Amino acid sequence: MTASNRLPTGTPSDTTRTALAWAHGARFLTTASQLDQLPQGDLPEFAFVGRSNAGKSTAINALAQRRQLAFASKTPGRTQHINLFELGPKDAPDAYLADLPGYGYATVERTAKLRWQQVMADYLAIRRNLAGVVLLVDSRLGFTPLDRQLLDFVAPRVTTGEVKLLVLLTKADKLNKKEQAAALGVGQDGLADLATEAADIGMLLFSAPKHQGLNDLAETVYGWAHPEA
Repeated sequence: MTASNRLPTGTPSDTTRTALAWAHGARFLTTASQLDQLPQGDLPEFAFVGRSNAGKSTAINALAQRRQLAFASKTPGRTQHINLFELGPKDAPDAYLADLPGYGYATVERTAKLRWQQVMADYLAIRRNLAGVVLLVDSRLGFTPLDRQLLDFVAPRVTTGEVKLLVLLTKADKLNKKEQAAALGVGQDGLADLATEAADIGMLLFSAPKHQGLNDLAETVYGWAHPEA
């Protein structure tokens, strides 16, 4: 398991520039309320998921260098669709970014919560195209029971190396350096049961306003899509 808390310094490397340019080309493709509405084919999908208000839409927009690529509802937890974005050349996309609904807010009606819990569980457990998951966790809170439940859905595929996992500890700018180091330690301890020889698990401190972890995020997702690079 890898972890990083680097702040961007100096001129970005060629690898970083390539990864950022690739992410900058993200564009909306489709929205789906059921798995059978998602496109067929073999392109890998990288899902961004996390509690409502963990900063998921902000992270996606920062990665794509777009203000409103991912829509943040004014009422947290109300977005109830999987939004899919293409990555790569417009005439030959090479990956999808999947923005999954946020979870954890009581304002959503119970029946809708249960339905979406099942859709997300199925997506994480059986969606063939899923190749990587970016789980956003508020660095001040650590893993909540709902985050744990989501990890349970994808754990069998993570431990075998079928699906890669990156945990973004968001809102890291709200912590001092000592608190950031402690958050990384607690987070890594919390993923210990998923760490196997086959698993590809990473963790980053992330702050969209400060661009902390942004280059590492871009390089990680780009690397998932282009392992040969």
